[in-house]
Amino acid sequence: MNTRKKIPLRKCVATGEMKPKKEMIRIVRSKQGDVSIDLTGKKSGRGAYLSKDKEVILLAKKKNILANQLGAKIPETVYEDLLQAVEEE
Repeated sequence: MNTRKKIPLRKCVATGEMKPKKEMIRIVRSKQGDVSIDLTGKKSGRGAYLSKDKEVILLAKKKNILANQLGAKIPETVYEDLLQAVEEE
């Protein structure tokens, strides 16, 4: 019998890859329309996941993927914070 815990997978909105939740960063849009990075994965609101990869974040920015997924304008600071979070990993 398999007793290992099931690893929650999430789909990267930029690449379409399924990866373990730990390897992703969640970006969330609140009901008020504020977009922020959700490092805990617990904030309420519409969430989208990106791989913790600088290239993926730059691709998402270039193609405006997050704005389309979340239905909100993404402030420049969100991308700056994402890049910073990835570099600190």
